[in-house]
Amino acid sequence: MDRSSEIREFLRTRRARITPQEAGLTPHAGPRRVPGLRREEVAQLAGVSVDYYIRLERGRTQGVSEAVWEAVARALHLDDTERAHLFDLAQPATAARARRKHPLAPQRVRPALYRALDALSVPAVVQGRRMDVLAANRLGYALFVDFASRPHRERNFARFVFLDQAAPALYTDWERAARDTVAGLRLYAGRHADDPQLTELIGELSLHSDAFRRLWADHDVRAHTTGTKRLHHPIVGDLTLDYVVLAAEDDPEQSLVIYTPEPASPSAEALGILASWTHTATGAPTSTDRSHDSAG
Repeated sequence: MDRSSEIREFLRTRRARITPQEAGLTPHAGPRRVPGLRREEVAQLAGVSVDYYIRLERGRTQGVSEAVWEAVARALHLDDTERAHLFDLAQPATAARARRKHPLAPQRVRPALYRALDALSVPAVVQGRRMDVLAANRLGYALFVDFASRPHRERNFARFVFLDQAAPALYTDWERAARDTVAGLRLYAGRHADDPQLTELIGELSLHSDAFRRLWADHDVRAHTTGTKRLHHPIVGDLTLDYVVLAAEDDPEQSLVIYTPEPASPSAEALGILASWTHTATGAPTSTDRSHDSAG
């Protein structure tokens, strides 16, 4: 992934979504050739020259101060996640070279986290880099249509959402799930544009999924810390589950995702049925089957 083109497209897409009225500007009379703000309008709002902003939008970021990036972020009405993404993309080339000299260390799930997974009575998943599923308890594997039966390489939420035929039937709102998945993957890409496994994953998804290519071009980013999943499970039917994402202290790019139903709800009853099924199904694994540690 080329950081210059990533910055260019991110700024362009953020600029395109804001109208002059939303930015507090009086629009010029007559038709507009581009959606959203013009470059000169962003420059005006950020307090820089038009030529300087054009330089930024072309990805020429060497020597640009933090104050300028802050001004651009304010002009484009970036939220906290988008602002952090912009600063990740704008890191100097020397920082990118340093990352290439020191590849990402393999991710390992700590024994205590495995034990925590097995102690939980609700679905839980340990998610790593690039949305890899590093571990899960019985219900976690069963919730996502028996993830455990898939080869380790395919235990990845992005691959599942866009390449697995079970995904559109599982997600009640597949389009929303797809957008959320791409937005989370974009956020990771801003921090690790030089990750070769990320490049491989994006290439595979782009080759085989028209929907992924369309959503990837939007350059949206989103941090997932809590929310609701609505699923139609092939065994127990409709499920509405709240989720919370808890970061591991020793590895901020490894998180525990816990899914819970409303107490005494139809979803809680259905989840109980799924739990009974996982205990009677042959070969249903526990999280102590620890053969999937990430290589990077």
